[in-house]
Amino acid sequence: MGRPYGLLRAGFPFHKTLGMRRLTNYPIDLAFGKEDRLYILCRSEGTALIRKYSTEDADLGSIGIYGDEPGQVTWPVTILADADENLYLTDETLHRVTIINNEGELIDSWGEEGSEPGQLNGPSGMDFDAEGNLYVVDTLNHRVQKFTREGGLLGGWGSHGCGEGEFNMPWGIAVDEVGDVYVADWRNDRVQKFSADGEFKMAFGTSGCDDGQFNRPSGVDVDKHGDIYVVDRGNNRVQLFNEEGRYVQQFIGDATLSKVAISYMLTNAYPNRLRDMAKLEVQKLLRWPQSVVVSEDGLMYVPDTGSYRVQVYQKQFVELNELQFAPPRRAPALNI
Repeated sequence: MGRPYGLLRAGFPFHKTLGMRRLTNYPIDLAFGKEDRLYILCRSEGTALIRKYSTEDADLGSIGIYGDEPGQVTWPVTILADADENLYLTDETLHRVTIINNEGELIDSWGEEGSEPGQLNGPSGMDFDAEGNLYVVDTLNHRVQKFTREGGLLGGWGSHGCGEGEFNMPWGIAVDEVGDVYVADWRNDRVQKFSADGEFKMAFGTSGCDDGQFNRPSGVDVDKHGDIYVVDRGNNRVQLFNEEGRYVQQFIGDATLSKVAISYMLTNAYPNRLRDMAKLEVQKLLRWPQSVVVSEDGLMYVPDTGSYRVQVYQKQFVELNELQFAPPRRAPALNI
């Protein structure tokens, strides 16, 4: 099904909070499983785990993954789940991609450190295309590489620089439903869009903190309407752009207490007293977000790394046909 002719943006309200400290410590990415399951990747110095979680805010257990043995990771960045709920992880310290099942058992691991084609140096973002191949951001080699699931090299592009198709420590990546590839160009403070084989299509963003500007963009995702979501990590926000790269709005955080946090607070008097003394306005804001993941039904999940939780927003929209959406104005700045 193609994209609509136009879109009536009815709103994008806050939906709910998932997780809490001690359960979802330092979440940096997540993947969707079956039957409303989430796999939340949590990482901090000296530890890494995958928290199995429910979209209804229930803890379903965890998978310990920290280490340098096969099937383990030391500094993971991205998690993906395939149709069988096998989990794919990039590791920027071990320079490899690790694949485990949803019980933590090793399926495969591939990648070696280096700068030759097919080698990796600090891999970060990763996404599937429609055929199940993997695009991997090879951050310290300033390029994107495309692999089969088994690690066979299919191609790649990019080099160090600030021109079209060049990168300076790229980070996040997303592939849309037509195969176009979006890369968060971290140190160039922009997002670049490419065809499936690396042909440059557009770029947007400059350095700063105003609307449409970035301070170290890290994560990126694209929904079924072509809307582009960018984690502006240095500015502690997520920005939304339309498919042409035009700024639409920003999200700075609206967190409430999650269900699991409320249950914990009801059995612990001291934290309740501390919360009663706190300034609650700042408690809802995003802190150090790194990734953003959008579901098919329009829910935007933002791992709120510095606050040990996930913030969820719900996109509200009406798809418009040609009779409901006027063509572009020839002179939009003129009031005539």
